[in-house]
Amino acid sequence: MSTGQRLAGLLMLTTALSFPVSGFAQAIGVPPGDDPSTEAAEQEMLDQVDPAQDELGEETYDEGPDVSIPGGAIIVTGRRNRDPVRASTQVVSVLSAEDIARTGEGDIAGALSRVTGLTVVGSGRVYVRGLGDRYSLAMLNGLPLPSPEPLSRVVPLDIFPTNVIASSLVQKTYSANFPGEFGGGVINLTTRAIPDESFVKISASAGGDTRTLGRDGLTYYGSDFDWVGFDNGNRDIPSNLQNFIDSGERLQNVTTDVQEGIASQLWPLNLSTVTRDGDLPPNFSGSVTAGTSLDVGSDGILGVVATAGIKNSWRNRSIRSQRANTDLSQLSDDWTTFVTDNRVLVNALLGVGLDIGDHTLRWTNLYIRDTLKQASLGVGYAYEDEYDLIEQNTAWYERQLIDSQFVGEFEFGRFSLDVRGGYAQTDREAPYNLTFNYVKTNLDTPTGDYYVANVTNQINNVDPITSAFDDLTEKLWFGGIDASYELLDNLTATVGYAYSDTSRYSTRREFQLQMATDPNTVGLGLTQEVLNAVALRRPGDLINGASLAGFAVGLAETTNFPAFDAGLEIHAGYGKVSFLPVDTVTIDLGARYEDATQTVALDQSVFNTPIVGANETYIANDYLLPAGTVTWEATDQLQFRVSGSKTIARPQFRELVEQTYFDPDNNRQYRGNPFLSDSELLNLEARAEYYIAGQDHISLAGFYKKIDNPIEAIVLSLPGGGRYTTFANVPQAELYGAELEVQYSVDLFDMGGWFMNKQIVGIANYTYTKSELSYSDGDTTTIPGSETLVSNFVDPGDPMTGQSDHIANLQLGLEDTEELSQFTFLLSYASKRVTRRDFQRPDIIENPGLTVDFVARQGADFLGVPVELEFEARNIFGRDNFEYQANDQYRIENNTYAVGTSFSLGVSMEF
Repeated sequence: MSTGQRLAGLLMLTTALSFPVSGFAQAIGVPPGDDPSTEAAEQEMLDQVDPAQDELGEETYDEGPDVSIPGGAIIVTGRRNRDPVRASTQVVSVLSAEDIARTGEGDIAGALSRVTGLTVVGSGRVYVRGLGDRYSLAMLNGLPLPSPEPLSRVVPLDIFPTNVIASSLVQKTYSANFPGEFGGGVINLTTRAIPDESFVKISASAGGDTRTLGRDGLTYYGSDFDWVGFDNGNRDIPSNLQNFIDSGERLQNVTTDVQEGIASQLWPLNLSTVTRDGDLPPNFSGSVTAGTSLDVGSDGILGVVATAGIKNSWRNRSIRSQRANTDLSQLSDDWTTFVTDNRVLVNALLGVGLDIGDHTLRWTNLYIRDTLKQASLGVGYAYEDEYDLIEQNTAWYERQLIDSQFVGEFEFGRFSLDVRGGYAQTDREAPYNLTFNYVKTNLDTPTGDYYVANVTNQINNVDPITSAFDDLTEKLWFGGIDASYELLDNLTATVGYAYSDTSRYSTRREFQLQMATDPNTVGLGLTQEVLNAVALRRPGDLINGASLAGFAVGLAETTNFPAFDAGLEIHAGYGKVSFLPVDTVTIDLGARYEDATQTVALDQSVFNTPIVGANETYIANDYLLPAGTVTWEATDQLQFRVSGSKTIARPQFRELVEQTYFDPDNNRQYRGNPFLSDSELLNLEARAEYYIAGQDHISLAGFYKKIDNPIEAIVLSLPGGGRYTTFANVPQAELYGAELEVQYSVDLFDMGGWFMNKQIVGIANYTYTKSELSYSDGDTTTIPGSETLVSNFVDPGDPMTGQSDHIANLQLGLEDTEELSQFTFLLSYASKRVTRRDFQRPDIIENPGLTVDFVARQGADFLGVPVELEFEARNIFGRDNFEYQANDQYRIENNTYAVGTSFSLGVSMEF
């Protein structure tokens, strides 16, 4: 196929995407701004268009962002404008490659934080309209993704680099072609497809932040390959521990010799010894992206896109955390913990696409590995015992995603067929999570003025020395088929079936050190006083050949429930129609039926004898979920939408499994609640949209949600004095609010000279959200071990966790309309929000506040090769992280630390 024929075909596909001719074709090609090879093709196509047609409301031929979702394209209204936000029957926001590039963000989570009503919490967890990530749904090319993170139902979006994504769609109103687990919205990422011409793009960047780059940090040796995010085998489960696990025995049933053999390998010197790095290096990243296409037969195009990249970053935090009594008037302990994170993100993508006439086949293979190497040293004070405390921790967290999927989109005149299927596997390993606790008792004893390691595990109110190994594997098989038929020129019907089978296996084995004097060596002088002297050693020297020979080195396993199997199987079918009773009204109606079984069960094969006390989960429900949206185009520039639907939110695996997980991002422990139940939602929305010219527009929306049995995060205390976060159902919640979005550009042509091709672009959005939890007197909720009053955690009218009343974003930039030149200030604001409920204490509050960023992108030419230079300045005014509890008189900090200003400089070359 010649280039001219290919462009003609693209033009026909572009036109066909407007209902009613064929609403389910997909645009092909890498989006403008992402692949330089499309620029010549775009210009050639635009040169063939009559300028008189490029007025508001007339036919436009912009290829638009590539979006692949179940049920076909999002462009199904009667309007001829290709802008997907305007032409969709649903409320959507679409970030094209150009939009993502304008933000300067290196990952999709950061780019999405600029979308109206979206905020990103922690490591890539997206909150839509104040609803947590458990109410969000992430998809890749219209297919579900499992999460490698036990603390998130959806895959954390900060592991997706922007260079592998062609577009990101956020749909805030529900339609039946999407899964029924829809609360705040669905986020669909579309990977890069068939390029128009061959290209190679090489990118590199370097930078750092003011609290990390060149400053002192903490680290430990680990292995020679830590800097690329891989281990050389040093962190494999040690042989003695593996033999013990394979035996199926319990630790208390094996001999002291076996325990000592295991202990000898649990705290190795290279993983236990924290050292100071006096000059932390800069962050760096690099990537290579290439693509090509060739003609196949008379009307086929075969394309290949491949990319590989690595990003290595460092971060210092000095975290203040405190605990107090119920009215916060008396501190129980006060900690300052210095943490250094070294995060390495490796990614690779191979996409193969084939266009044959109007049919598109897409095979996508994605690999992402996200590794965090963490070293921390905390100094604390226990007020009740008057102890000085030190805690050292070294940890290694591996998250890995492998995804292979196939998408076929077939067009047969009035009939279209989509076929999707694939397999994904995510893994999370956290081996050798080593914690050492030292105490200075300040008593009149030989060691009272020194920090002594709690090697005996007998010092009251002092945490033990531990070694933990976590392993999680989640597998997801998925498939679906969608068929659409144009019954009439103004009526299209779509039906579909989807199947998914998710299985998760998670293990955690944690061991505590328990040393004591050995009766056989006490006579040789190895008394308790000598053991206390041994406890003065640094962490890596506590367990060595001498201590193993001279003392009784025992272990205790604290994980009563070491392994869980979890599964979720869903069968779903749906039907929907898109109907234009008149040219200016579009009605989209549908319903989805889902039948699902969710289970969580303890793996009884771990030990030779049965494990008692664990609670299993079995949730089997089916739902009929209706959805409808009506769009009225009042004028060429003004349209209105109303939407209503019923959806659900199932408990996440991490919310159900009675297993402890540690989140290194917020420095807290989590444990699931197997007694949770599904949440059911009623969603209503009304919206007005006014389109000025081009991309300039104003929109105003109001929304309302009623949630039965929402799930809230709560804090409970451990018997030994520690605390952990778990989850509980609350009877009901209501959430309502409004959104305002404005995009406007001012052409500076009249100023002449340098400004002739320049324009000022302003993009602003604001979301007001209010939520209220409600219950009746005497209402109870079930948590592990007991049934408790809801009022112990929630007051009537309290907001839902994660919900900010105010969210605002502003992008203000100067751009060139003829060449790459963009200078953009980005402001983001989110008001206070509850992160957790504390038992008979004030809620734990996070205050994100205002952050200001600046991004500059400039095109240039170097020896005939196009070059893009990029400069970023993030958190210019140094907004810190604040998480605390407060009442009218007192305030304590939970996870508060200073955040520096970061800078980076990048360059990319395109061939």
